[in-house]
Amino acid sequence: MDSQNEVILAWLQSGKSITSWQAIQKFRCTRLASRIHDLKQKGYNIKSSLVCDVNDDGDPVRYSVYWLEEKGGKNGKQ
Repeated sequence: MDSQNEVILAWLQSGKSITSWQAIQKFRCTRLASRIHDLKQKGYNIKSSLVCDVNDDGDPVRYSVYWLEEKGGKNGKQ
């Protein structure tokens, strides 16, 4: 697993969720959806939800939030 996948997985395994903006700020990862895809391909049970919000200028914004859903005590692996 490459280092971006590893740090994102560790973040998710700590019980935290992540958004694209957080991934950019914390890990300099500009392609979070691709990293999530990689982790899902390795068997991790990562869930997502689409959030509809309003930015500081009052414009509507949509973004995904990802989290690791534990299954059967296997550290998130299916």
